[in-house]
Amino acid sequence: MSQAPAPLLQNRLDVHDRKQFEIKLEYQPSGADDETRYLVETYVFLPASLNIDAETYPRASFYADIHNYIRFKTPVMTLEELLSSDVAPLARLEAGLLTGLVSEAELVYQAKLLSCIFRGALRRFANGVDEQCEGMARGPSEGACARLESDARAVTAGARRVLERFRVWARSANRYRVQEKTRASIRLVDEYLSLTVEQFFRKAVADMDALPRSGVYIELRKDLMEEVLREEQYRKDHQLRSVISPTGDNEEYMHRFGFLKKFCMNILFLSARRAQRRQGWEEVLFALAAGVAMTFATAVAFWAQVRYTQASLNFFLIMVVGYMMKDRIKEGMRRIFSQVAARHLFDRTAHIVDPVTERSLGTCEEKVDYGRAVRVPEEVMALRFRDDFITATQGELSETVLRYQKQVVLDVDLLPRTERGVSGITDIIRLNVERFLRDMDEPEYALEYVDLEDFSVGRVRGAKSYQVDLAFRFFVQEAGQERVSLQLVRLVMDRNGIKRMLRLYPEQPPRPEQPMRSAA
Repeated sequence: MSQAPAPLLQNRLDVHDRKQFEIKLEYQPSGADDETRYLVETYVFLPASLNIDAETYPRASFYADIHNYIRFKTPVMTLEELLSSDVAPLARLEAGLLTGLVSEAELVYQAKLLSCIFRGALRRFANGVDEQCEGMARGPSEGACARLESDARAVTAGARRVLERFRVWARSANRYRVQEKTRASIRLVDEYLSLTVEQFFRKAVADMDALPRSGVYIELRKDLMEEVLREEQYRKDHQLRSVISPTGDNEEYMHRFGFLKKFCMNILFLSARRAQRRQGWEEVLFALAAGVAMTFATAVAFWAQVRYTQASLNFFLIMVVGYMMKDRIKEGMRRIFSQVAARHLFDRTAHIVDPVTERSLGTCEEKVDYGRAVRVPEEVMALRFRDDFITATQGELSETVLRYQKQVVLDVDLLPRTERGVSGITDIIRLNVERFLRDMDEPEYALEYVDLEDFSVGRVRGAKSYQVDLAFRFFVQEAGQERVSLQLVRLVMDRNGIKRMLRLYPEQPPRPEQPMRSAA
């Protein structure tokens, strides 16, 4: 039975930490067209009391608060495929060592790719355990229990075999004359593979906490924890400092784990090279403004020369006034053209480049608008109007609307291909909300409270928070068809940062719309 095709665009909205909101987008072209276009519109509805507008929060400050990470999606392979496929990184590592025709850089690349695919497989297993445990907590069944046991035992055995084969290969590689940098890279990949087992097997055991502590359930926990302890002992034997201490602050563990993750996954990350596309169009418009102003000044000079054949005070005054008008016409038209450019052109353009092949895989364009320049679509307003607070206060309580647009156009022919089809791209956007917090009131107050028994007056805690709505409109255009979906979330914040995120209305099913607009 063939698998259903992956959605062309998936999104995940979440709070990254107290000061950052994260949007994770998965661009997955189907391959039906040589170009796929994605447009993401984000509408931020801010209370007027936060004092956010184009002057207090200019474009440069907004873009400084946007952190963007673009990378290839991790290739999807099961542990069995990692062990059996001839195109899997393990097989390529072993073949490269036997033939000697593969460069050391390629060996390190394949080792890192193995760690990324291995991490993805264990993450899917841990997420599956979480979902199965939630379902069994609602209503346990023998089928679910058997499936959980089968998955856990298969992943445990598969992970052990992957680690054993890689470590055999690593020992063989160390016997060859490879550079010390290559040896160090292989050791770091080995350490990250070990930590990956610990991370996701611990998570799986923690997710089983609600299950009974007897029978097969306790055996599954023991098997998983035995693998965790085996890998922990392996790192101790090799004098690695990435071992959790029950009594310490584990600073060294956290540092090494974070560094190893970045080191191994950097092969998937793409670079965004800025291009001055809007600036070029603005220069053309400004040159046109200068030309119109110069035409006016020249016409005045010709008229004055015909009217006053000799140099005189009148001729002098007309020339001065003509120059003054020429200067004002030029500046006025520059402002008009600048507003036109801001309305119809993106602020920033970048080429998405694969740092390995140096090929441009597509373009990324961004734009931010404020206040009156933002026209909120009716379908977005309809989502918000389900809240009586929003419906009743329209036109009475002011709010600031900020719109952020991001358009990504991918050249599908240049994207890598796997056995499962075209490899997609993951786009992670993190918005730092610290500027939103600056004008907020104190987060806690003392409220007077009267006890009904003795009418004594006391005080209770009152928390002051602000609500910021974020509405999203997702467009996908491919092979002449367009899909549109909506989503609305609410951030509850105080002066200390984001307290929680409320998913007000889930993503709506895709529906047909008008042809995609680049930037309204």
